[in-house]
Amino acid sequence: MVTKKKTVKVEAVVLDKDRLDKLIVSLSVDGGDEWIRQLAQTLQDCLALTDPMQQIQLVKKAGSQLELLSEEETSRGPLLQACLHTMALIYTSLLAKNPLRRASASALSSVPDWLQEQTVSCLSACLSDSLSTVGSDHSSYSHLIDSITACLDAFPLGERCIHRLLAEVLPFLHKALSEYLQLNSGLAGRHVVQAQLMHSCLAAVKASMLVVQRSQELISAALQAAHPHCTLQLTLSGLLDCYTHILTDENFLQAVQSTAGMAVVLLTRSVMGSGDRVAAVVAGLLQGSEQSGECAPVWLRQSCTVLYDSGRPAGVSLYLCHGALAMLNWRGATQGPQREQLLLLVPQTLLALDTSVKESSTAMVVARVLTLWSGAALDSLQGGLSSPPGLLHDSLRGGSELQGHLLEHVYTHWEHPLDGVRHQTRALFKNLLLLHQHSSPLAFSDPYRDPYFTQLTHNLLGLEWHQRGKYGSLACLVELLGAGYLLALDPQLPSRLLGLMGDQTLAPYASDLLERLFVSHKAQLVEEGGTGGTEAGMERWHQTWVTPLLQVLCRARLDQTTYILDYFLPKLLRCSPSSLAHMVQALQDTPPCSAGPPGSRGALGALMTCLRAARAQGVVQSEGLWGGLVPLFLLRQALVHKHDQVRMDALGLLCESHRRTEVLTSQEIELFHHFLPSSLNSQSPGVRQLTVSLLKKLLCRVKDSGQSLQRRLVQERDQGQKDRDQHILDTYKEFLCWLCESLFGVLLPGASFSTCLTALHLLCQLAHLFTFNTGSDDVFALGEVVTPAHAQNVLYCVASNFLEVKQLASALLRQLPPSAVGLQEPGRMQSLLQAALDLSTSTKPFDSVTASHLFNLFLHQPALPQALLLCAQEQGLSFQPPALTQPQAFEALTLETNTLAVVQFLLLCLKAEVVKAESSLLLAAASYPLYGRAHCITAALQQLNTGCLTLTGQWRSVVSELITVSYRMSDVVSPVVQSSSPEGLIPMDTDSETSAGLQRILQEIQPRDTNDFFTSARELDTEPSGQENGPAAPTDRPQHDSTGGSGVGYRVTAQMVLVCCWRSMKEVSMVLGQVCQSLPLQTSSKHSDQGLITEEQVEGVGLYFRQQLLQSRHRGAFELAYVGFVRLTDMLCRSGSRTLQQLPGRWLTEVLQEVKSSDHSSKLCATRRSAGIPFYIQALLSSEPKSSSCSLLKMTMRELTALAMPSPDGATDQTTVPQVHALNILRALYRDTRLGENIIPFVSEGMQAAVLGFTSPVWAVRNSSTLLFSTLITRIFGVKKGKDEHSKENRMTGREFFTRFPALYPFLLSQLEEAAASVDSDRGQVILHPSLFLLLLVLGRLFPSPMDGSSSPMGLAPFMPFIIRCGRSAVYRTREMAARALVPFVMVTQVPFTIQTLLEDLPLELGPRTQQNYIHGTLLQVLFLLRSYQTDTHRPQAAGSDISQALRPRLWLASRQNLCLVTRAVFVDVLGAVCGPLAAPVGDSELKELREETLALLMASELVTPGGPSAVCGPSGPPGTTQYLLSLARLALSASVESPLLWGMGEDGTTSRGPLLLGCLLQCPHYEVRELALEEVLRRLERERDEGERDGEGERSSPWPQETIISNLTTLALHEAHPQSLAKVLQVLSVLSVNSDLLWRDGLRTLTQAEVLERVLTLAEDFAHSVELHCASLTLASRLVVHLVHSDPQGVAAVACLGRWGALVSQSCGVEQNAEVKMMAAEVLVNATPTLLTSPNLPLGVSHTVSLWRGLFTLLQDEDQDVRDRAADFISNLPTHLLNPDVACVSVCPPVALDMGVGLLCQLFQLWGQVPMGILTLTEWLLGDQEQETSTAEATGLDEEDFLFEKGDLNLWAEPVQWARLLHRHLGVLFKAPGLTALSQNQAELLRLSAQTEALSLATQQALEGLPALPQFSCTIEHARLALQQERATLALAILGRLRTREDQCWSKTP
Repeated sequence: MVTKKKTVKVEAVVLDKDRLDKLIVSLSVDGGDEWIRQLAQTLQDCLALTDPMQQIQLVKKAGSQLELLSEEETSRGPLLQACLHTMALIYTSLLAKNPLRRASASALSSVPDWLQEQTVSCLSACLSDSLSTVGSDHSSYSHLIDSITACLDAFPLGERCIHRLLAEVLPFLHKALSEYLQLNSGLAGRHVVQAQLMHSCLAAVKASMLVVQRSQELISAALQAAHPHCTLQLTLSGLLDCYTHILTDENFLQAVQSTAGMAVVLLTRSVMGSGDRVAAVVAGLLQGSEQSGECAPVWLRQSCTVLYDSGRPAGVSLYLCHGALAMLNWRGATQGPQREQLLLLVPQTLLALDTSVKESSTAMVVARVLTLWSGAALDSLQGGLSSPPGLLHDSLRGGSELQGHLLEHVYTHWEHPLDGVRHQTRALFKNLLLLHQHSSPLAFSDPYRDPYFTQLTHNLLGLEWHQRGKYGSLACLVELLGAGYLLALDPQLPSRLLGLMGDQTLAPYASDLLERLFVSHKAQLVEEGGTGGTEAGMERWHQTWVTPLLQVLCRARLDQTTYILDYFLPKLLRCSPSSLAHMVQALQDTPPCSAGPPGSRGALGALMTCLRAARAQGVVQSEGLWGGLVPLFLLRQALVHKHDQVRMDALGLLCESHRRTEVLTSQEIELFHHFLPSSLNSQSPGVRQLTVSLLKKLLCRVKDSGQSLQRRLVQERDQGQKDRDQHILDTYKEFLCWLCESLFGVLLPGASFSTCLTALHLLCQLAHLFTFNTGSDDVFALGEVVTPAHAQNVLYCVASNFLEVKQLASALLRQLPPSAVGLQEPGRMQSLLQAALDLSTSTKPFDSVTASHLFNLFLHQPALPQALLLCAQEQGLSFQPPALTQPQAFEALTLETNTLAVVQFLLLCLKAEVVKAESSLLLAAASYPLYGRAHCITAALQQLNTGCLTLTGQWRSVVSELITVSYRMSDVVSPVVQSSSPEGLIPMDTDSETSAGLQRILQEIQPRDTNDFFTSARELDTEPSGQENGPAAPTDRPQHDSTGGSGVGYRVTAQMVLVCCWRSMKEVSMVLGQVCQSLPLQTSSKHSDQGLITEEQVEGVGLYFRQQLLQSRHRGAFELAYVGFVRLTDMLCRSGSRTLQQLPGRWLTEVLQEVKSSDHSSKLCATRRSAGIPFYIQALLSSEPKSSSCSLLKMTMRELTALAMPSPDGATDQTTVPQVHALNILRALYRDTRLGENIIPFVSEGMQAAVLGFTSPVWAVRNSSTLLFSTLITRIFGVKKGKDEHSKENRMTGREFFTRFPALYPFLLSQLEEAAASVDSDRGQVILHPSLFLLLLVLGRLFPSPMDGSSSPMGLAPFMPFIIRCGRSAVYRTREMAARALVPFVMVTQVPFTIQTLLEDLPLELGPRTQQNYIHGTLLQVLFLLRSYQTDTHRPQAAGSDISQALRPRLWLASRQNLCLVTRAVFVDVLGAVCGPLAAPVGDSELKELREETLALLMASELVTPGGPSAVCGPSGPPGTTQYLLSLARLALSASVESPLLWGMGEDGTTSRGPLLLGCLLQCPHYEVRELALEEVLRRLERERDEGERDGEGERSSPWPQETIISNLTTLALHEAHPQSLAKVLQVLSVLSVNSDLLWRDGLRTLTQAEVLERVLTLAEDFAHSVELHCASLTLASRLVVHLVHSDPQGVAAVACLGRWGALVSQSCGVEQNAEVKMMAAEVLVNATPTLLTSPNLPLGVSHTVSLWRGLFTLLQDEDQDVRDRAADFISNLPTHLLNPDVACVSVCPPVALDMGVGLLCQLFQLWGQVPMGILTLTEWLLGDQEQETSTAEATGLDEEDFLFEKGDLNLWAEPVQWARLLHRHLGVLFKAPGLTALSQNQAELLRLSAQTEALSLATQQALEGLPALPQFSCTIEHARLALQQERATLALAILGRLRTREDQCWSKTP
């Protein structure tokens, strides 16, 4: 990311008048030679100026004049002294970062040597004067401290000055620090001031360190020479006291504490020298041992007394370690043993902090200091700190105890959530490798043979790939050992890493490792090959890295390759640019039709991807690109490809260029013309965004290259070149005009949201890069292109329901020519303003947003106040708009005046409406809901620049009135949103005030004699009743179709009342939040004219928000009150008012106290997850700056965790309600991402509260505990990545978990022990410990890392016996969870041994005391461990442990001896896992025997028994019957279908056990078994089909399945009763019917294909309600139809049911159908394209064929993108003679497929000789189905009125206008076809169509005229519908007119 460099502000020298006069007088004295007088004059000129830049020049001039002074020629008079004094004064009076100060320092440094002493004296005098006269103002302290620091910053004279003033400087720094520390204690709650003080404190500590560091010799000499209690000693002691105070006060920021730690060590070193004694003293400080520091002076030890205290904070040792490493020298000559011991003590001290550190920021410091230590240790080894290999070498060598502990620290923290910690951990790991290399002779001489490196590499490669730390560690090994070393150990490493690039979380790590590997590998190969073998080496490199990449790009799904393109491909091309030619050649050698698997980009897409990446990297230039590396037709294909990513890559190749002035060629422009029309309507936001971004690059190229050409035109003399340049500019202008026309042309009524959005984005880019001005000199001014019609279309986009479209349209309107927009016309302005005012009172919420955008558009119009005045007069309002003070006012003043006028007018309306709402809320909800006006006010205020207002007096009164009206508005609606049940308005409150208000509203709402309000709408009569201005009387008459209007009733529903109330509350919150956040505050420190809002008003708003958040029950109301409150709290912290800054702390204390004392009678809402209380506390806490000490958060979390814990006295009302609130608030805080890592230290307490909350007898507590527990699991383990609940990516090593949350180790262990003790199935009763599920859920997400040491202080081993014991539970779910939880606790290497131990505990025979629960739990644990072992990619080879020895003696558990079917089923699953195709810890010979015994068990089981399962298990069967049969079925399928060869079951017919088993499964009476068998058969058939396609063999003619199985399947299809099984059979037969003509038998009778088709079609018709069965039957029917047509093209017409099939398929294409059904229809039509849709013989007849084409076109316009994409594949199946060779074999996007499809149909009409029918059919399609559209419109109208949020069936993608225009265009082509003369035979049809079209045109015109003014805003949907009808009628009339003309011409030619 490129960050803009911060510019330093230059300020001039400003001195008070007295001092300035004295200086000028002193510089004006006579005397001195010429040089000095010139210098004095320069300084006088400098002081007289006020421009800082000129002052800098004069100061530099003075410096050069000083440099020229010579000792011999210069007199040392008063004038020279005055000059030097002036220079010194300028220097000391400026701020540190001012460039003028640096110039002064440079000038002073340039004085000649003979003058330096005098200069130092002047500088010292000025600084001493400043030190002695410093006041109590702390800002002057900061300035002086900065001056002291600046003197020591590369300024030798300044350093001498500090040395001279040491006795003054150090006491001043001590004084400043002491006062800062004292001031800090009184700043609680004032975060901004506290943060400033921390910054000052840090500067003071750093300055004191710098002074001490640069004055060490002076200090040492002074201390040795002086008496014991000299001033210097006292000052140093005082400074040390300040440092120790900072170190031990946890309220200080870590940066200040860390610097104080360095200062303590530095001061100690300065006092004691740099000998070995310093190391002893520092070691004593680290250990807290005063005895170790006895060699230090007494005063030093006394000042450090606090640091020796055993109760000091843990952070003290951390900061002292940092100080020791930073301030002591670790490189150089050999030092004493104390230094070595200190070096080894530091990591031990830091590692001891690992488990005690809670804050992530502290963990970050620990990680940084450890890395610093490793660097120091490396320096000491390299620098010879310990010359003989002794203790240090042994301790730092790999395998040592210290190295082991440090590696454990690395493995614990390499997955830390903070990036910084992970980065430091990686750096530490790298340094540890180097430490081992430097301390071990073998590792240094031959690292490849070093056993430590070898073992470490094997361990790292053996880790799971989801552990992110693995990648960085392997990268360190690559740096050290080279890529060849790792590739030799794991040759599949490149492919493995590329496979991981699909995961967003792992892609950056994998790509980084890949880059290090391929860069290192290339360097190694080049080095090995020398000069001759480079080519062979590069070929090897390509095979290793490029070939796997191309395979992935061609075959992987697009979403899996996104990160390969972002991270990997650019790096690869940067490493080897020459590899591009290899990639292009390899991809172009791929056959053009190899599109790859579904969802992949294929070779064409991969080619575009590689070329685009190469061009973006500058590897390829565009010159010769199109004709060079890639043919032009390939690029055209890619630009309209079906896959978005391929299109975007092709567009990127077109648009992206390294040279912004590169000229666009005509080819590029033509390609862009080809791309744009089909790509505007994209549903994917990412694709839209990328399209706009790439086109912006293209437009930038047009602009920059155009400007370059214009400049060249002026200078060019060659006429030929000028003509060429002018031609390019003309082409550019033409291109831009075409682009504008195209984009404006799609913004029609009925255009899709995505088209509008893309077009508006691009038009805004055009407005930004070029201009829409008219009459401009700019060649590219596009104002003439914009017509009023275009501008109106953009204006009507403001009425869109989509907010982003509104925003873009509003922004674009301000850029268009005013003459086109037409707002200057008074009538137009007035009508639009009236429309905006009407919309602001609409009952549809989104109308108020439209109104606000219209108002924002008017704010820039000078005529707005006058228009508002006219509106006020029409409404009879007393309104006087503010007048413009200047006739030609500048834009900012116009905006302010207009905003004030709009706010005043809307406020006037709102006040009147609030008064009416106070009388009748029902009438307000029906006719003028208040929220619209308030929303428009908020939007207007957001446009205002509040920093420079001029009408402050008027604004102040408006703001005050606005706040008052907001409160009144809230009072009107609050009874509803604060009721116990706002959604149903059921009064259940005990509070009398709320209840009374609600009862009043209900009294108004509900009729006297009925309670039908909640089921039907009420009508309100707006006729005035007896009283004047009285409330409207509700009526009980039946409702009619009543619309709004004068004297007409309004229909009101409960939903409208509720929406009115909660949206009004929302807008009040938004208004108040906006007012507080944006308007300047009126405080005593500010001038009274500047502020608009007072402190009292702000506090009042805060109290209002408090009431709403603590008492609202409606989620919409309190969530949006929270948004407003957050704005307020943000403003409180930034305000300069002390009172306001302390408000959050005060409010927080009050609400916590209220929560603590709440009970059931409290006003606080105890249901609805505590409603707004958590939001209130969240807002207050999030206002605390992240960089502060977070005192409010710590205090709140302490209070809440204490409340959330169960009360020792048991649950009572006084403890339960606060506990529920606390749990709910904690949940919200743990979920709040803004609190970030600051919340992590409190996770342990939260987890304990959640687990213990489950033991409560109160349901509310348990419910809140569940929610809190769920949130904590997400907070700890991350958001669930994927559907798998138990994904390894959401797990953590036990070491990492318990290091981060150490308090949970004893808690979870004791809780689990307690829970496991209650689990005992021997008693015969179910005892379920409340917390057991939670414990197993947490523990199930932990796993031991293979890198963990054997003796871990927080190992997972103690948990295992308790988890195993939980397997005995009488509760099935508990046993299952225990088995799942056990898996991660067992390391892969220990799995075989653990399984064997578990199996050996099982009984060898059935006994009287056999416990089935225990057996079941143990077997589940064995099964889960086995499955985990088999899926682990890095399992060890089975050695030593053979579980078959424990398994075979217990086979009785799978036989009939075991009466429990549940345990029998699990044992069968265990056998299936062991004997199946996946590896198990069993030897080969034992495995073969075990398989034989298992098969024998299977053949003797109930599944194969002659009587069948029902005979043995009974009709219903005992518990576990289905589970047992399914387990047997899985085993049988493994043996007969999945891997028969493995089980010794060949498929050559020599053995009949395979088909027998499968036949038994298919005939099993349990449908679950049949379904499972069919799924497996289908899976195998599809696998074989895919393999055949991949191998290029087409459909494989496999001998499997055998005839008997096929016979079983066809019989099952005819007689299966269970719908799901029947669907599966039909799916299997659909796959089989592709290969062969199946034989269907019903009993003894063989059915014909036609009979089968009829039966299958009947199924499809009967089961239309079952999606799966309907799809399966229709798919099979389609296969049969295609097969019939292939086998007997002539006789197929005799099949009677073909029409039924065609009708069913057409029906399945309908918009109302399920997505799965439409997907099936698309599949059917694509497969039927060559046989049925394009056949010249018309096997289905012309009407059915055309109907199928219509269905295909409907699918191509479906809203579901997958359906459209699948339907577009019909292009790939077209016969070659019908297809353009440019698009052969290529998938195109749906819009292009639609266009091509209609053109193709027109071509087929000619081929069939049906041109007249074609013209009539397409004209009917053009007119559309009017009846259906009218009914849909009526339904939509009803929805709009009755249901506010009901959307109905909307297709947001289809564009009927474009479809009509497409048909019209192709009809024009069809007119030119031969055969049109036969149209006269269809005269009647033609007349009917003409009459229908004319009637439609007339009706549409009348309906449009009947709409109100500006219907685009008032009735948008109806207007869009009528506009579409009008367009269709117009186009159809044009077609029919041409037909009549053609017919007349034919008649006239007839003699």
